[in-house]
Amino acid sequence: MTTPPQPPQQPPYQPPQPPYGGPVAPQPLNPSDEKLWATLVHVGGIFFGFLPALIGYLVLKDRGPFVRSHSSTALNFQLTILIAEVVGWLTSWLLIGFFIVFAAYVVRIVFSIIAAVKANQGQWYKYPLAITFVS
Repeated sequence: MTTPPQPPQQPPYQPPQPPYGGPVAPQPLNPSDEKLWATLVHVGGIFFGFLPALIGYLVLKDRGPFVRSHSSTALNFQLTILIAEVVGWLTSWLLIGFFIVFAAYVVRIVFSIIAAVKANQGQWYKYPLAITFVS
């Protein structure tokens, strides 16, 4: 009596391994790319608030000290302005809140432009009036 042929046994599933045995560290940016990304983080804050600074900080913080410093200072400043805007909108029923919101918007534009120019020139910059949340 003959036994029916058995299907070949499959080895247990193993997830794919990264090439050459480990995760690859992020490549550092060259100085001109660091200046470009630092400038874009500051300019993006004018139009989109804290989101460009947050994304820049999370994605680029390990790519170079210049872009890390600029993205963290931009994030701290944008979060400080966000707090001022929230306080302004909460006190808008007193009418002074509208002035606070307007002042926060003007301060955001002016200091973001100054920071973007400094970043584009390759200079380090720290915003005045910013609360330090991340470093």
